[in-house]
Amino acid sequence: MAKIASERASIAGLDPDEVYQNLIREYKGTGPFLFNFDGGTAAAIKQLRHKLLLAGLGAMNLEMDEVGANLSANIDMLNVFIELYDVGKVKPKITKNTQENKRNESIDGITPANVLLFGTPSKLLDGGKTEQEFYSLLDMGYARRMLFAYMPKISKEKLSAKEKLDMLRDKSSGLFIETLYKHFEKLAIDTNINKKLFVRDDYLLKLLEYQAYCEERAEALKEHQEMEKAEIMHRYFRALKLSGAYAFIEESEEVKLEHLQQAIKLVEDSGIAFRNILKREKTYVKLAKYVAELDEDVTHADLHEDLPFYKGSTATKKEMLDLAIAWGYKHSIIIKKRIVDGIEFLSGEALKEFDPENVILSYSTDMTYNYKNVNVNWVDLPKLFTSDNLHWINHHLKDGDKSEGHRATINALPGSNLVVLDVDGGTKLEMAKELLKEYTYYIYTTKRHDPKGEHRFRVILPLTHEVKLGAEEYKDFMNRIFNWLPFEVDSASNQIVKKWLTNKDAIVYFNEGELMNAMLFIPHTKKADELSHDRALISSMSNLEAWFYKEWKDGNRNKALFRYAMVLKDNGYDLVSIKNAIFEFNRKTPDPLEETEIYDSVMVTLAKEFK
Repeated sequence: MAKIASERASIAGLDPDEVYQNLIREYKGTGPFLFNFDGGTAAAIKQLRHKLLLAGLGAMNLEMDEVGANLSANIDMLNVFIELYDVGKVKPKITKNTQENKRNESIDGITPANVLLFGTPSKLLDGGKTEQEFYSLLDMGYARRMLFAYMPKISKEKLSAKEKLDMLRDKSSGLFIETLYKHFEKLAIDTNINKKLFVRDDYLLKLLEYQAYCEERAEALKEHQEMEKAEIMHRYFRALKLSGAYAFIEESEEVKLEHLQQAIKLVEDSGIAFRNILKREKTYVKLAKYVAELDEDVTHADLHEDLPFYKGSTATKKEMLDLAIAWGYKHSIIIKKRIVDGIEFLSGEALKEFDPENVILSYSTDMTYNYKNVNVNWVDLPKLFTSDNLHWINHHLKDGDKSEGHRATINALPGSNLVVLDVDGGTKLEMAKELLKEYTYYIYTTKRHDPKGEHRFRVILPLTHEVKLGAEEYKDFMNRIFNWLPFEVDSASNQIVKKWLTNKDAIVYFNEGELMNAMLFIPHTKKADELSHDRALISSMSNLEAWFYKEWKDGNRNKALFRYAMVLKDNGYDLVSIKNAIFEFNRKTPDPLEETEIYDSVMVTLAKEFK
């Protein structure tokens, strides 16, 4: 302060002692020095900074516990801290100068500022206002300035009472902390104020290599990953500052290459933690998992009570639930909604993906009794189909593990990963094979199959996921599939204990393609409702026409018409009947082709098929 007084006095032509005494009063007027604090205001930070500039040493250390609970109240202060980070400077705020409240004269200088924020992820990353404010701070510059650590779950080691007692009596950790305490106390001496540390060329070369490496990785990121770009691009600068801290703690006169390597390691670990923070489970993901893990239906009131993040307006909750349903669809979680007396109930389930080595079925030599539960390999199913007089179903039965299963609806155990379709005439085998060529399936002919007359066969389609449905829901599930299929099947196939007979003389056909998406047909789910809605929009079309309309919508109108025509040909239609059918189909579409175009393309090619 004597130096500041001397400079001010010489500039203004005043008495240095009088200026010095004024500075003393100004210094005392800023209040006591706080080595650390857990919150404050922007004005208080600037006042404390002014005190440090008058003293010529010291730093501001913000140590905020439970950052999620305290972040919102300290946003203004954190905005000031980000200005102080790089060079310790911040612009003063103008205030009204009065006799009682005089403005202090600004002092040119720097003040170190350190921030330590810690707390629980659930409070900070709450999916609401606090998380938005935290992301705003990251975007403003904290992402590229801070070091991060993130532990989503704390797993505690299980210890016996004796081990816990021994740990309480163990003084080694306390001695270690005491050693650190004394070491840092020893560093707080006058000779270390504004200490300069030196670096060699090997250090600088390594730092520049690391900078180029950081910039190269940042450039490889997508445009929308702005925070990640900034964090990676500035890692080298944090490594520079951190390596200097390591050298200072070791009381080294120079920053060595090993200090930089240690700093880079920590900064890289920090980058991993930062990515984990950005990719942590969103609130809608937590919601989807919560509903899927429950064994009972829940209402919105239950969610409001049990989940701290399920708050806000009705629109906010609806959006969160819609996102949860959409996320669940991509991650094999279904969330069902049903209305009872005007109240919406939710239920969920994490679906198991199709396991080709564990196809679920039961079989018996008797129509009704002594069914045995088995899990067989998909590739071995033809052995079942061509067995002599075996009855089988695509579910397990109560007591079926003892080979005593009674085939009755009340005994059916939820869980199936096959769809079985019975085709009893009206559809040619070649037509079914053509229509289902995109899917994996087995087809085997039944005892009443007549190659020259009525074609009778069964289609077995593996599902993408195992579905666990009760008898009524299973019936609804199968009816939705029937409404989607492009050919007629036996409607009795919708029974949960519907049984099928094997045929030792069966011809078995196999096709490899994609699995049938079970999630499109599970009742009370968003995807199933959307599929039903889309089908209702084209209710004037037959199932076969609707099947090819999917291809039509993709822009392949000529191809869709020709494939439709070829399927009709495979089913025994003559050329005139096919022509009438494709023109009728064309008229039902919202964007029909010109009839001349159909004649010039589809009909010309089709006519060649009949030669």
